Amino acid sequence: MTQSDCRVFSIDYNRIIGVLIRNSHFDLAERYYNEMKPVGFSLNSLTFSKFICGLCKVKNFDLIHTLLNDMDRVGVVPDFWAYNMYLNLLCSENLVDIALELLRVMGKKGREPDVVSYTIVISGLCRIGRFDNAVEMWHTMIRKGLIPDNKACRALVFGLCGSGKVNLAYELTLGILRGQVKFNTEIYNTLINGFCRAGRIDKAQAIKTFMRRNGCEPDLVTYNVFLNYCCNELMLEEAEKLIEKMEGNGLEPDCYSYNQLLRGLCKANRLDKAYKLMIDKMEAKGLVDVVSYNTIIRAVCKTDHSKKAYNLFDEMEQKGIAPDVVTFTILIEASLKEGNSSVAKALVDQMISKGLFPDRVLYTSIIDNLCKTGKIGMAQSIFDDMLKQGVAPDVISYNALINGFCKASRVTEALSLYEDMQARGLNPDEITFKLIIGGLIQERNLSVACAIWDQMMEKGFTLDRDLSQTLVNAINS
Repeated sequence: MTQSDCRVFSIDYNRIIGVLIRNSHFDLAERYYNEMKPVGFSLNSLTFSKFICGLCKVKNFDLIHTLLNDMDRVGVVPDFWAYNMYLNLLCSENLVDIALELLRVMGKKGREPDVVSYTIVISGLCRIGRFDNAVEMWHTMIRKGLIPDNKACRALVFGLCGSGKVNLAYELTLGILRGQVKFNTEIYNTLINGFCRAGRIDKAQAIKTFMRRNGCEPDLVTYNVFLNYCCNELMLEEAEKLIEKMEGNGLEPDCYSYNQLLRGLCKANRLDKAYKLMIDKMEAKGLVDVVSYNTIIRAVCKTDHSKKAYNLFDEMEQKGIAPDVVTFTILIEASLKEGNSSVAKALVDQMISKGLFPDRVLYTSIIDNLCKTGKIGMAQSIFDDMLKQGVAPDVISYNALINGFCKASRVTEALSLYEDMQARGLNPDEITFKLIIGGLIQERNLSVACAIWDQMMEKGFTLDRDLSQTLVNAINS
């Protein structure tokens, strides 16, 4: 277009760049924009704002900064929605201080931040734990005559309640905005949950009464929050009454509801009643799932009735409920506790055959247990499986196997593991060094023990008095 004899107007550039932005051709839009500047053309506020919004989607900070600087130069100010889009990008990337500065700049340029602007920044501040700044922003917003909407209230309430500041969340919303904002069920439920978690059931009940009085009926989530509290506190009669009340109010308890009651019964060691609830009521409603069986299997394993647990395991599979990682973890740990390492290994193999893989914690627990019971070969096999499955061992995993090798007087293999962990970028900790040095002392390999001691001190660790004295005595004997 610029190479033809046609006269080019600024509006043409705005149109073509607008089309490119709309179709996400940002590289081409940038090229035309850079061609335009030396000729003296400028984008209007609308096109600039659309450009910034598009660049926010692809997180092109450099070009956004260039556009904002160019807008300053030509005296053009972004629209509200462009500013808010950029604020959202900054906060999503935890660049909250830049967002706070942008909020200040908006006001100076005649674009006073709106409720959306403050909501974005408050949410960003809460996400990184800067609650004092979030509360300050909240007060600033209200002081400027802006009434927070439900999205703003949700951002503050979620943030504060999530960090245990439920009293402050209540004070800043229901406390000072009562009668000004019609709060939704989600906000009430978050506050109720916060007070329940803090053990303030009286306050939670008061909020439920208040929400109903203000035309917001408690929903399934509300009841489930109270149900969770009752089951945690073993208030099982109250929990059963809540289930009945839910049904009476036309709210059908869901899988979560019944699983909470199931958990409470198991926690109270009322396993027969729990199983009866699962089979007679939950199964009839189609609400039995893997969580239900896991809850009962875990409770049964705690009573050392592993045979009954395996029967439940078989039963769930017969009913078409596939066991998950949690199911296998419960059974494997129960087998190890009983000293049935061969059963534990068989369960691991079965688990892997189903496409389920132990996590690092479970692998480490198995290795540690096998080493402590002298089954070093099996522990080594599990460690090798761990590596084959792409589960990266940590220092604790290595220490478990190193401890087993040292106790079995296989210090050469322990040293090999010590070198392997460092080759994988893991730094030995104090326990690693003590295990290796202790093993080397037992084998009278004192020169290597001293060399490892030197490495230990270089890392800033020291041997405890007993082991260092043992090494010194061994050297002097």
